Amino acid sequence: MISEATSRTRLAKTLGVICLCILCGTLVAGLWPFHAPKNEVSWSSDKDGLRFGKHGTVLSSGMVEMMSSQDEPPCSLEIWLEPGLTDDSATLLAFYAPGDPRQFSLHQSITDLALRSDIRDEGHRTRTASLYVDGVFRRGKQMFITVTSGGGQTLVYIDGALASRAPQFPLSAKDFAGKLVIANSPLTHESWSGLLRGLAFYNQELTPAQVFHHYETWTKRGRPDITENERAVALYLFDKRTGSVIQNHVPAGIDLYIPERYLVVHRTLLEPFWKEFSPTWGYLKDVLINITGFIPLGLFLCAYLSSTGLIRRPALVTIILGFTVSLTIEVLQAYLPTRDSGTTDLITNTFGTGLGVWLYRCNAGRVLFAMVKAHLVRVSGKGRITSYLN
Repeated sequence: MISEATSRTRLAKTLGVICLCILCGTLVAGLWPFHAPKNEVSWSSDKDGLRFGKHGTVLSSGMVEMMSSQDEPPCSLEIWLEPGLTDDSATLLAFYAPGDPRQFSLHQSITDLALRSDIRDEGHRTRTASLYVDGVFRRGKQMFITVTSGGGQTLVYIDGALASRAPQFPLSAKDFAGKLVIANSPLTHESWSGLLRGLAFYNQELTPAQVFHHYETWTKRGRPDITENERAVALYLFDKRTGSVIQNHVPAGIDLYIPERYLVVHRTLLEPFWKEFSPTWGYLKDVLINITGFIPLGLFLCAYLSSTGLIRRPALVTIILGFTVSLTIEVLQAYLPTRDSGTTDLITNTFGTGLGVWLYRCNAGRVLFAMVKAHLVRVSGKGRITSYLN
């Protein structure tokens, strides 16, 4: 017959092994792949352009600057691309300058095109202005997007035709300044996948005739018919098909380069949860996954600490340990370009640990550990194990 002390020790060891396995699995799930992956950017083999995979980005070799003597100088951009996915959201391009609140970015939001710009109001508070154009992206379909702004309004053209007019969306050449990041966000992992065939920036507002002419000549001849009066600041044709440098065809302009490893320019440590919040199914799904993922840790860790009899308040200690594990993961994620470090995960993971503790303390937990005890009885081949979980 197994002694009471022996059975107690066996139960504690079994629960300890289970906890260790769950902890290892949690760390792997939170930190994989443990390093910066190879930058998945390659030259297209059958046409001019760059192909971006799951983890890919291209950066400017210096700081882009559009000189002008005007307070709100006009500006335009053109981008020719083919999306690889239409069921995800990602950043097409963004400008990044540390400490500058005016940061422009262009996004694919499922099938919609999104423009965002951080601005300061009269009270010197920074807010993000957004402009959406619905139903733009189709998988496998190339499209030519033109954004031009001047005279207090911003116009968006798709394939040379006007798609949106936004008098309330402020945009100027000052927004096109800083380090240019292509196919990813400068602050977080929002990599875009697809084929990028052309990109251009102008220090002026383009007329409808100019927009259509550029669309026609670029898509048919492989490069736009640009005159000197159109004040192009950058023109990237992606026609080299080899090497890691993308030449700017505007003299004295800033070139682009392909990093060897995938990276995020400025990683954010523990992004505040109110900035991470998004009223989307993807955000809710991540919250549910993070809560569910920490329930086993809370359940078995609380059971283990209770079985040892060495901790006076095993439930509280379990929740503290769950918070510590989550905090460790979130801090380390700030150094991994494929992961995001935020306080939302810290909150949801700790909540999941607490749910695990609650399950242990209710009937569901007792049924589970009755099964563990029954297994130990079968393994021992004789005697019985006295319940230490009551």
